[in-house]
Amino acid sequence: MSEIQVLTTGEAAKYCGVNFRTVIRWIERGKLKAYKLPGRGDHRIQVEDFVVFLQENGMPVPDELQGQNRSVLVIEDQPEMASAIRRVLMRHGYEVEIARDGFSAGTALTRMKPGLVTLDLKMPGMDGYEVLSFIRGHDEHANTKVLVISAETSAGLERAKSLGASDILPKPFENDELLARVEALIK
Repeated sequence: MSEIQVLTTGEAAKYCGVNFRTVIRWIERGKLKAYKLPGRGDHRIQVEDFVVFLQENGMPVPDELQGQNRSVLVIEDQPEMASAIRRVLMRHGYEVEIARDGFSAGTALTRMKPGLVTLDLKMPGMDGYEVLSFIRGHDEHANTKVLVISAETSAGLERAKSLGASDILPKPFENDELLARVEALIK
């Protein structure tokens, strides 16, 4: 089945349970981003813009429009650990990039817009707590899932949870456990 990319005003109206004229008013008032077809004047709405609109207005997002973002940003300063995580995830069809510090993580987050971030807490320079605060402090990353993978103390792991980590995986871990946590978060 091909993925839906664009909606008509009628299709958007059906998802929202409103008349298509209501959708046109939302577009005209700048609440819903859309474009007009040349010559006809009919509106078309990009699915990602429609999903953002639904989320901003507290409306449920239909399953068929949610599409899984299978890209993962691994933020880990230890090359062996980063490679191990990458290897496990790539074997299961994930697109994986590695950032070795907080600064390059910020750049990669903005560029790749991953569905999930794995985050080590103990890193030189900007540590994992600061990276987590950065992610949760920016609207464009609000839906990004964050799996903290760390050998930090239980108090440190609780701190990460309170800062907005989606889940915690203590080091050392089994590959099956890593995969199970990633699958659960990305669904």
